[in-house]
Amino acid sequence: MERRSFVKKTSLSAAGLLTSSALVKKGKKDAVEFLNPLNRVPVSFIIDDSTALVNLAYYGIPQFQEVFPDRYKQDWRSLPQEIPDSFVLKFLEWCDAHGVKGKYSMVPYPACTGWLNRFIPGWTKKELDDSIAIIRDLAQPNWDIHSEMISHTRVIDTKTGLPFPQATPAFMENWEWSQEKSADELGEYIAYSLQILKDAGLHCDGVTTPGGFATRNIPNLAKGTQYAVKEVYGGQIAHFFRNLYTEPGKSVQPEIFHAKDLGTKDASCSVHIIGCTGDWFGGWDGLTPGDPDKFITPDLSKGRMVEVIESGEPAIMVCHWPGIYYNGEELGFNIFKTVVDRLHQRYDHLTWMKLSEIARYWAAKEHTEVQVTQDKNAVFTASFATKKFTVRLPYLCNHPVLSVGDKKVDLELVGSINELESNRWYVDNDHTIVCFDLEQGKSIILEA
Repeated sequence: MERRSFVKKTSLSAAGLLTSSALVKKGKKDAVEFLNPLNRVPVSFIIDDSTALVNLAYYGIPQFQEVFPDRYKQDWRSLPQEIPDSFVLKFLEWCDAHGVKGKYSMVPYPACTGWLNRFIPGWTKKELDDSIAIIRDLAQPNWDIHSEMISHTRVIDTKTGLPFPQATPAFMENWEWSQEKSADELGEYIAYSLQILKDAGLHCDGVTTPGGFATRNIPNLAKGTQYAVKEVYGGQIAHFFRNLYTEPGKSVQPEIFHAKDLGTKDASCSVHIIGCTGDWFGGWDGLTPGDPDKFITPDLSKGRMVEVIESGEPAIMVCHWPGIYYNGEELGFNIFKTVVDRLHQRYDHLTWMKLSEIARYWAAKEHTEVQVTQDKNAVFTASFATKKFTVRLPYLCNHPVLSVGDKKVDLELVGSINELESNRWYVDNDHTIVCFDLEQGKSIILEA
């Protein structure tokens, strides 16, 4: 399903907890299995259409109306022009207190109002700088920052920095312009957006696509993102958010594209992060009230998040910032708080992760080889490093040690699988589950 309404179609008891032991899947007796990080289910929160100060719905809707006058009839003049930093701070404080991590867009030239690295008319330079500082200093530790292309509305001529004059689908970021562009053309455009954020002091490992951007051109989008992230920031694992799927049974596993130079220090790839929910918070325009029960019902037994979490795949919710603020009523934010509270009531085996952390972990899972020697040493050869790499060995260990180069680390035995952290291990019947920080190159789990 494609995102947004303006793109084509965007059992336990209530008191019970589903423990992480449910994730220990029994595979082939002699196979090493790569598990989820900490043997938990990754969860994350994607925030689209956010930026500094500007309410993208207020400034974006009239531009969409110009292109599709019969489809965008919202009373945009009734919306606030600004989403204040006081709300950003309130939101981030609550998320920090509840361990929430995710992705926060910073549209570089929001709806063509002004530039984050220069100025935005209607706000002072100090107000803009202070707003960006909140994201840089308070959000970035737990949130990936993304560009959402350049304007999220009109396509920008990167040679002049001006919007193309045509107000048609062919020159809107959300629709047709990107569908037949080459990877180089998309990469140049994405790099332009990232450079603005870099000049504003923000770090990015990935990008978000506005609306239907490149929905029919994903391989080139993946390669263009890979090029742009490396060109602007030097990153080797780029990621992008393009699609979300809400259909039961459809996989939402991250997709790895264009892995190259594997087995070398220059290994790189591009990872497509897939959302698993619609915006059932407050809509992209801040005018569409949502429903927490679509994510997880009050009795904690049903809902889209329950379906995905129980599959063991990353459960990534999707929202739009104007709908979280909901014109000062904070309806979307209150729905989100209800959803998080319900998830934490039901499950004790979730791990909140940034999209870049999920991308890196899945890239490592996909491109790590393992061999078990006759004396039961597990030798991992990884093209990508990742934290909290968790594996299930098809035999019992007595005293496992992590060996990387000349360094050896004794691993700590824990009595509960929920106590797993890096450099710890757990006995699972006649198997061993080990968690460690996987480094690029060789890592060995051996008996002391």
